[in-house]
Amino acid sequence: MDESVRTNQAVWDQAATKYVDEYDELLEQARGEWELFPRELELLGPVLAAAPTVVHFQSGHGLDDTALVRAGARTVLGIDYSVVTAAAAQRRAVEVGAPCRYVAAEVPAVPVRDGCVDLVYTGKGAVIWMRDIDAWARDAARVLRPGGSLFVYEAHPAVPLWTWDEDEPRIRADRSYFAESHVNDSFPGNGAREWQWTLGQLVTAVMRAGLRLDVLEEYAEPFWRPDDGYEAAAWSGRLPNAYALLAHK
Repeated sequence: MDESVRTNQAVWDQAATKYVDEYDELLEQARGEWELFPRELELLGPVLAAAPTVVHFQSGHGLDDTALVRAGARTVLGIDYSVVTAAAAQRRAVEVGAPCRYVAAEVPAVPVRDGCVDLVYTGKGAVIWMRDIDAWARDAARVLRPGGSLFVYEAHPAVPLWTWDEDEPRIRADRSYFAESHVNDSFPGNGAREWQWTLGQLVTAVMRAGLRLDVLEEYAEPFWRPDDGYEAAAWSGRLPNAYALLAHK
């Protein structure tokens, strides 16, 4: 584990205490309130109809995993490099009786054997932690069976450029779409280094890994908004804030 990953892991373990402090609230969401986005369910409909085995790269609080099970997944294995996060997610899965297991490990180089899963699911704040996007894509392709799918629902690569001004969307003077990385200055990853990958780099990495692109969509709606109801002008429909990518082996 290199220094940037070690620093990010320390920051994320600290931030992940939120998943412990809010355990009861997240448990209720895991029981049935939390669902995948409607467009996720539409795009994944044929895959989930076949009761796939799923590996979730960077699984976080694990609520998407219980939602995947309710939508049709047979089992989900969550991989997250935060021991705090993986342990809390495992405890919730046991309490709700979901066939989800969690392993604390780094992505890529996940401890999963080659060609054993039907779906690799990831996103919603995951790809920004990847310092080698080609290695990430190769690892996804490695664990998939022939015909298996990679699905990503993620913040658009342009999002680090947008300010959170309420009156007009503006571009931050300290950010570049083509920068290698930037330091996060907001919760929950404050102080962590986020790696930046253009949409072209992401698609190229997936195809270079031997996967075939099925869907690439961009959305104006962000996948996350603050709980306090704050509305930034950048989220008003004029700018890209999220994307979905579906590919198969």
